[in-house]
Amino acid sequence: MSATTSGLEPVEALAASEFAFTRRAWVDAAPARVYDLVSDVSAISRWSPNASDVAYDHGAGPSVGAWFSGRNRKDGRAWTTRSQVVRADPPTAFGFVVGGRENGIVQWGWTLRPQGDGTLVQQSWQLLRLDPVLGTTRADLDALRRYMEDSVETTLVSLAQWIAEDRRRPESTGAAGTRPRGRSEP
Repeated sequence: MSATTSGLEPVEALAASEFAFTRRAWVDAAPARVYDLVSDVSAISRWSPNASDVAYDHGAGPSVGAWFSGRNRKDGRAWTTRSQVVRADPPTAFGFVVGGRENGIVQWGWTLRPQGDGTLVQQSWQLLRLDPVLGTTRADLDALRRYMEDSVETTLVSLAQWIAEDRRRPESTGAAGTRPRGRSEP
């Protein structure tokens, strides 16, 4: 069996562009509401099975060039990443690059389109460059992509469920179930 067919093809022989995907889900909220949720990076831990403690740098927010940090978990390991916002087009698109625009390793993107009474949410993931920290063979990178695909599916389903539940909460206001952000109730 050759290295290529066994999945042991060395990372040097691969192209980062081979490792990308996009997933979609419909959510019961207007694009502006969804944009507010996904661009508030501190909220991602509500939906993501892997991210926590995410926050913009002091004084920063969802604008191109802004930086934020977050903790990630996978297979019993945890680490902190630094990311930079590379797209902030309310209410249609939000994106960031892990590692920043100049030295990034992964790009994440959210695209939002009105559909019926809600929004078609599209989340994408793309390796920008290969790095041994992600894996050293095609099999490693294929496994990473599958893991991230499952994570994104979970995130989108959780986001849709959270929005649906938020709309049903009695303290919710407005057509999209919005409440003041940044304050917790006593």
